[in-house]
Amino acid sequence: MGIRLRQLRKSKHRSLREVAAASQVSESFLSQIERGLTSPSIASLRRICSALGENMGALFAEEFDSSATDARLVRVADRRRIFRPDGSADYLLTPPLAKHLEIHYNVVAPGRSSGTEPYTHEGEEECVHVLDGTLQFQWNGNTYDLHAGDAILIDPKIGHSFANITDRSAVVLWIISPARSDI
Repeated sequence: MGIRLRQLRKSKHRSLREVAAASQVSESFLSQIERGLTSPSIASLRRICSALGENMGALFAEEFDSSATDARLVRVADRRRIFRPDGSADYLLTPPLAKHLEIHYNVVAPGRSSGTEPYTHEGEEECVHVLDGTLQFQWNGNTYDLHAGDAILIDPKIGHSFANITDRSAVVLWIISPARSDI
């Protein structure tokens, strides 16, 4: 993610200082993200992408090659993904042609969170389904401890956040409808 972020910034001829100021983060923090030394909160990452005039989907390292496969099929090896320095990984399961549905398969490393600042995004509904492990989820002023098999339906336009406060990874599906325009 960091390398791709640096490539985007440089391709737009933007300095670290400019992007950091526009996204309300420090220049050193942005540099650490680009070098893969730290992982930003989701809210910070959204601001950085916005400062670059990009959606978060621009950070997916691998571009979809429509000539390589059926446009409706996403093979496990072809998933678009973001790896994070903390050991977490986010895989987009829906093909790029999906208009009304977006599904992420997320491995949340122990101790990882979305950050202290709740985030929001477009969409009418979002379902968070824990496949394995435990995830602490906050939405609309409430805290939910979600365990394997649990699911919660939320309005993604209301601030929400998550944290893995355990010592093992959590595997989570994030299902969003309609598909966001910012990924």
